[in-house]
Amino acid sequence: MTRILVVDDEPQILRALRINLRARGYDVEVAENGTAALKAAASHPPDLVVLDLGLPDIDGVEVIRGLRGWTTVPIIVLSGRAGSEDKVAALDAGADDYVTKPFGIDELLARIRAVTRRLTVTAAVPALRVGRHTVDLADRTVTRDDGVEVKLTPIQWAMLDKLLRHPGKLVSQRQLLHDVWGPEYQNETNYLRQYMAQLRRKLEDDPARPRHLITEPGMGYRYRP
Repeated sequence: MTRILVVDDEPQILRALRINLRARGYDVEVAENGTAALKAAASHPPDLVVLDLGLPDIDGVEVIRGLRGWTTVPIIVLSGRAGSEDKVAALDAGADDYVTKPFGIDELLARIRAVTRRLTVTAAVPALRVGRHTVDLADRTVTRDDGVEVKLTPIQWAMLDKLLRHPGKLVSQRQLLHDVWGPEYQNETNYLRQYMAQLRRKLEDDPARPRHLITEPGMGYRYRP
C-alpha cells in the first residue's frame, strides 16, 4: 500500500485529503507544520509527500531541501502561491510537481497516479555512460568515476531513463511530457527545461555546453552516447 504524507496547516484540507486518499486505498499520515513533517518522514518514510509551501514554522521550500538531503521520495507541492518564482524555487529545491490551490481532488489524484507510475521498476538495460558517470537504470544508480554516487529525484530519473533507452534518437517534447508527467501535460515545456538543466548540472562536465544531453530546439531532447 502506497504511503502518503500530507503536510498542510489547514485542518479542512488535511481532513478532506485524508478521507479521499484513504477511500482510494492509500495509507495516509498528516502533519500540520514543517517540523512535524520532517520528523514523520524520518520515523516512517513515505512513498510520496504532498506538501503545502505556506507552513507556520518552516517554509515549504526548506522542507523540500530537508527531505532532499537524505531521500528521493516524490514530492507534490500543493500551494496557494501561483507565481512562477515560487514554482521555480520549489522545483529547484527538488519538488516533482506543483498543484495550485484551489484544486480539484481528481486533478491531484491524477498527479499522484502519474508520480507513482514513474516509480515502477522497468526492464534492465546495460549500464550506460554519461560523461564521467555510469548510469544503471535497473538499480537506479548514478556513479561518478571517482566512486561518488549522484542522487537524482524521481522526475530526473524518469527523464534520464526515457532518453537513455533511446540512444541517439530524438525524444519529442510532447512524448517526454506525456511519459514523465502524464497525458494531461502537453504544453508545459518549461518543466522540461527546468529538469534538463538540473540533469546537466549533475551529469555534464560543462552544463552550459552539454555533450550528451542535447537539446533539439523546438523539437525535443536527445541522448548522445
